[in-house]
Amino acid sequence: MNARLRAFLRRQREAGLYRSRRVVDSPQGREITIDGRRLLNFCSNDYLGLAADPRLAAAARGALDTWGTGAGAAHLVNGHFRPHHELEEALAAFTGRQRALLFSTGYMANLAVIAALAERGSPVLEDRLNHASLLDGGLLAGARLRRYPHADPAGLERLLERADGPALVATDGVFSMDGDLAPLPELAEVCARHDAVLVADDAHGIGVLGAGGAGSLAHFGLDAQRVPVLVGTLGKALGTAGAFVAGDEDLVEYLVQRARPYIYTTAQPPAIAAATLESLAIAREEDWRREHLDGLVARFRRGLASLGWPLPASGSPIQPLRVGGSGAAVTLSRELERRGCLVTAIRPPTVPRGTARLRVTLTAAHRETDVDVLLETLASVGPVAEN
Repeated sequence: MNARLRAFLRRQREAGLYRSRRVVDSPQGREITIDGRRLLNFCSNDYLGLAADPRLAAAARGALDTWGTGAGAAHLVNGHFRPHHELEEALAAFTGRQRALLFSTGYMANLAVIAALAERGSPVLEDRLNHASLLDGGLLAGARLRRYPHADPAGLERLLERADGPALVATDGVFSMDGDLAPLPELAEVCARHDAVLVADDAHGIGVLGAGGAGSLAHFGLDAQRVPVLVGTLGKALGTAGAFVAGDEDLVEYLVQRARPYIYTTAQPPAIAAATLESLAIAREEDWRREHLDGLVARFRRGLASLGWPLPASGSPIQPLRVGGSGAAVTLSRELERRGCLVTAIRPPTVPRGTARLRVTLTAAHRETDVDVLLETLASVGPVAEN
């Protein structure tokens, strides 16, 4: 076994695909400390700048004194604490749905939804650039997984016309590596014509888009009838950890009874739920965070255009700079880090071969001068040859 593993690791290094972890010695923020160096941080999903907000920490500390550190059991045993219940009610109200159900991670929430709703052998149709957790949910269900061209309602309709039986359709709301929005209104219309169920994973839209940060569906004005299943995460814009599924009463009760990643997993610590209740209130009330973030995105895009970089098809805080080859992406990332800017290189299999990129993410914690520093650093580095 070890010989086979070493051979794989050697191939990863040779292809520029080897991944490694580095220890962070500071909270998330506009700056971050790694290996003793303070760097401007442009690769965090902490879009609203709440991960290190002292109000969340205070809520968590108070809950630790009351509820302890661990849930001790699954929700269905004796691990469903009062803060969990209150957070589910708050998330339902936040998203305009009857019920919400907490999960320990976004990956588990997507596995749960797809695997519980799809029958074995039934059609599950997904965007080609969906997050891996949605794709894995279809595999776990034993469904007939088909992928339509990215953000292409007509391509989805062609698959639905050939589908044998009721279909489940899944899409990201905001695509995590490209930052563009799914055409949710058009997808909802196609699904309605074919009596298909639409699942939207809004991990990167919740907190960022729509009135009060209610997400991509609020941005498009889509209700629960048009998009029956909404998945959201708590560890990105809301700054804590975990995820939820929101929908009507029947959907949530069905998931409670059938969703294996819910039934067989210890509940998240109740202190995390308490902190999320605080972050949810902040996200709803402090619109300035989204307004500031929108301004930073516009400033960055204007700067990119002036430098002659191709503009990403994204108005979200995710601004990918495509380089092409994995080696070129790693080289550019390392050079930016040497000059004080942390931007991670994203390589296959996370993105398709030949589309390696730097995934720049902006947050409400950034300042305009931070964006200017990144742009000046990109200008000083210059283009990197693909390899």
